[in-house]
Amino acid sequence: MTVIETSSLGDRSYLATDGDVAVVVDPQRDVDRVLALAGRLGVRITHVVETHLHNDYVSGGLELARLTGARYGVAAADRPAFEHVPLADGDALEVSPQLRLRALATPGHTFHHLSFVLESHSGVEGVFTGGSLLFGTTGRTDLLGEQHADSLARRQHTSARRLADSLPGGAAIWPTHGFGSFCSATQSSGDSSTLDHERQVNPALRLAEDEFVTQTLAGLDAYPAYYAHMGAINRAGPAPVDLRPPSLADAKELRARLEAGEWVVDLRHRTAFATAHLAGTISLGLDGSMATWLGWLVDRGAPVSLVGESLEQVSHAQRELVRIGIDRMAAAAAGTPDELMTDSSQRRSMTTVSFADLAAAMRGDRPAPDVILDVRLGNEWRDSHLEGAVHVPLPELAHRVDEIPPGTIWVHCGSGYRAAAAASLLARAGREAVLIDDAFASTEGAGVPLATCDRRPARGGGRGHPDRASPRGPEGGATWLNVAH
Repeated sequence: MTVIETSSLGDRSYLATDGDVAVVVDPQRDVDRVLALAGRLGVRITHVVETHLHNDYVSGGLELARLTGARYGVAAADRPAFEHVPLADGDALEVSPQLRLRALATPGHTFHHLSFVLESHSGVEGVFTGGSLLFGTTGRTDLLGEQHADSLARRQHTSARRLADSLPGGAAIWPTHGFGSFCSATQSSGDSSTLDHERQVNPALRLAEDEFVTQTLAGLDAYPAYYAHMGAINRAGPAPVDLRPPSLADAKELRARLEAGEWVVDLRHRTAFATAHLAGTISLGLDGSMATWLGWLVDRGAPVSLVGESLEQVSHAQRELVRIGIDRMAAAAAGTPDELMTDSSQRRSMTTVSFADLAAAMRGDRPAPDVILDVRLGNEWRDSHLEGAVHVPLPELAHRVDEIPPGTIWVHCGSGYRAAAAASLLARAGREAVLIDDAFASTEGAGVPLATCDRRPARGGGRGHPDRASPRGPEGGATWLNVAH
């Protein structure tokens, strides 16, 4: 059994083989990776199955089945619009005399979710759990609407118990989500697991139903806006992937697109971006989850151009983006900022600091910021945040810049990646932004005072709808926002 990792989206696909034929589970859209793997292994793909209609990426299952002639198994109850093998609880797919898949209904992550037990002549080898039982957690239950989150969480608990009770403890579990994916209810841990291990660590198997549901729902946070489109695309049947290179833009065209307010994304590392970049470009380096954040930030269908150090970077980014249904770029360019600008008036740089620098500013040892902006998500903020900080999650920033008080803004996240994107958005809006390029974990050691929401009670609002700014303290000091359930 071979794992096909898509670390940028926090997902895994799988290829299981008897040495001659193979079955592929939950393939990503760029199926050339799967075909290349099958070629290296010298096996023929005869079956493709989906554990569920995915909400976080466009599936490659239909295209892979077209290209290989494989049988394509999908939950019958999902009623997709394309030709498929309808599967339900208890159905078996005989991949070969040595290999069989048995479907188990495990609703929770979606209504009609299936897990697939892999059986060989030796018995049960493991189970492909999709978005059901993950490593140390489960798939989130609110992606089909918050009104279903409670009932699906209860089904998720039942499904996890069914897997644990009906399969051998030594059986491996092979989840699709949970490696950084927003489809995971909480962050998963580890690189492999068995049902016996999950019985010891997984809340779905350790907690009673009501306690599990309460804990699961309390831990849910915002998820990428593009998820709203993935399920519909997968149900209708995705178009074949198109990885043809985008048209190349010269400096004049890039400037025109920037002046028109279009998204031009700089794919270089944020340190290179801070040193020099074109005015108006957005920093989303390939060293992080570029596709996730761009797909979350940009309006669906808006023109996007990519700028990288090389065309190889552009090609890499294009592959990442087609996985979430952003199929064609408006344009692309490769080179240094100096090579891509029409004149020096386009050249910009960005000041970077550390949390130690912030501590020094708070002591009066250097000029202090007017605003400290935290662009992490709600649960991160609630766990711990800087005293006096303003909180606007990155996905909401472009539409809430006017809420941020005037003056110089020092912006941070958990590592520096999202903060670089936020600082570039602020600069594009005409604000003076300084990037805190540092790990949030270093705040305490740096001597920066922290707070939690327990010490500063939340006010109203719901997840994804932050409160407005409220003055802090009798002196009317720094402004802060809060996000709460």
